[in-house]
Amino acid sequence: MTAPLRVVCALDSFKGSLTSREACEAVRAGVLLAVPSASVTVAPIADGGEGTVEALAASGGLVEVPGVDLLGVPMPAPIAVLGDTAVIESASVAGIGRLASISPDVARRVSTAGLGLLARDALDLPGVTRVLVGLGGTGSTDGGIGFLLGLGARAWDAQGEPISADGSRGNPLLLRPARVEVPHLGASIVGLADVTSPLLGPAGAARMFGPQKGADAPLVEALESAMQVWAAALADAGADVAGRAGAGAAGGLGAAVLALGGTLEPGLARIAAEVGLAQILADADLVFTGEGRIDAQTAMGKAPAEVARMAVASARGARPVVIALAGAVDAQPGGDIDAALPIHSVPRTLAEAMDPAVAASELAATAERAVRLVLASRR
Repeated sequence: MTAPLRVVCALDSFKGSLTSREACEAVRAGVLLAVPSASVTVAPIADGGEGTVEALAASGGLVEVPGVDLLGVPMPAPIAVLGDTAVIESASVAGIGRLASISPDVARRVSTAGLGLLARDALDLPGVTRVLVGLGGTGSTDGGIGFLLGLGARAWDAQGEPISADGSRGNPLLLRPARVEVPHLGASIVGLADVTSPLLGPAGAARMFGPQKGADAPLVEALESAMQVWAAALADAGADVAGRAGAGAAGGLGAAVLALGGTLEPGLARIAAEVGLAQILADADLVFTGEGRIDAQTAMGKAPAEVARMAVASARGARPVVIALAGAVDAQPGGDIDAALPIHSVPRTLAEAMDPAVAASELAATAERAVRLVLASRR
């Protein structure tokens, strides 16, 4: 009796279009159209940005608590729970996708306080002794002071005036926090981020990433100046973290995690370990991965390349075929990815291509064709 074709679908989200799970499920549907007897495993993944909670909730559970976004607007906030570990993500409550537009005015008003409040709720869940915080996709450059204030820190400006976390005075970093008392959590905290930038300087949170979040040149320099004051305040509080790799991640949230005594880890590697992705991939004959765009940067450690590397490294038998699917393919990444395929069969506008129904349909159709081609090549 011939063993069924074993397929793993481990795609990252198609940002603005499909979540990781939705993309994986679309590919699964296409595989089963080609080979109804196939054994198909869906393994949602993320790199610490949007979709991190969803990817890990698949291996545990999901709770929802009242939260606020980076402008203080009330919203439901998700927390994934895996045993003693709670998982939250900045993209859900402090993500740039929560903003209708970005501009210097908006950049002056946003903060990460809502993420701190969400972390506090996560720590209050029964049995939780560790919190994973996905740091990707944030829309604020506040050095992580909002996050710390939301968690219960206290901070003051140079005149001794307290700085609040309610957002009523705008981005708290611009109040130039000169003194801070960092709370003791009584639990471990891990930030998930692939960015290794320091807090300050040309590659730091304000100058490197501030413009992406709406800051113009004058505001970038104001943020950098305030960030220097904030770095000194953290050092005075016993957290000299500004120069450490990753301190500038997510507008400075990396520095806040480090100031709490936490650690920073590459997002995909940690998520893969939490869900046992290597074990899931070990017996696969065919692996589908992918994300919105495949280009020359994909081979530099982005999710599809890492999934492919892991699939080949963990194979118990013959090397699996690895196919990456994307809305746009600008270059073949090579390495352990055997082929990168664009999913759209006809030219489309960006709005049409990102329509979730269209993207899901095209993913399924492309996966179906790919499976048939792989099987035909083996005959």
